[in-house]
Amino acid sequence: MEIKKYIPLIIDAARDAGIKILEVYNSEDFGVEEKGDHSPLTKADQLAHETIVEKLKETELPILSEEGAKIPYEERKEWEYFWMVDPLDGTKEFIKKNGEFTVNIALIHNQKPILGVVYAPVLDKLYFGGEGIGAFKSENMDPQVELKIIENENGAKRIVASRSHLNEETKKYIEKYKDAETVSMGSSLKFMLIADSEADIYPRFAPTMEWDTAAANAILRGLNIEVISMEDNKPLRYNKENLLNPHFKVSR
Repeated sequence: MEIKKYIPLIIDAARDAGIKILEVYNSEDFGVEEKGDHSPLTKADQLAHETIVEKLKETELPILSEEGAKIPYEERKEWEYFWMVDPLDGTKEFIKKNGEFTVNIALIHNQKPILGVVYAPVLDKLYFGGEGIGAFKSENMDPQVELKIIENENGAKRIVASRSHLNEETKKYIEKYKDAETVSMGSSLKFMLIADSEADIYPRFAPTMEWDTAAANAILRGLNIEVISMEDNKPLRYNKENLLNPHFKVSR
């Protein structure tokens, strides 16, 4: 399959979802509810989901979205290609109004993320890329630039830590590195700190779902960087029966 043809479509879908999200973000009522796992859900999540699904329908590929219907494994395990979508990644950051949330769209092929877009509507930062394509960034509607990994010449490791999930395991991991600097960011933008050469390592010792990581994972693969499971030291796999990710690490 020629996957490059989908790049304009997924960028449009992400930007259109961003418009819907910002309408809610700039309103008085987020319509916050609590999901079964006690994580928050807003009107923006649902509006973004509907917008993206409508756009992606034209590809005639299956769609697995965080806010969509729960699709049985018996059905989805047969999918060779499908879209994995997180319409609003970082709902806690959205509610805090700090701007560090994203729209994530990924194309999965045989358990690997091969194409992805990550869009931060408030920051107007858009990243896209994938296997054999490279990785690119567009900011403030400027022309896109190709990302290249720039070596850290300062010596001290820059380690990504979550704003919302800094636990004891992460603290102990950071302590292993002498003079390590920590860099905090919300949502899948943590991965993009690696892509932007602003961080060296992102260890994750807290729960994430496949849709939280798929799009950013695809973009990093465009830079020949894999997201490695701490369970088996292999790249993360997608469309597992249980969609929960193992703990993982990304390093440049």
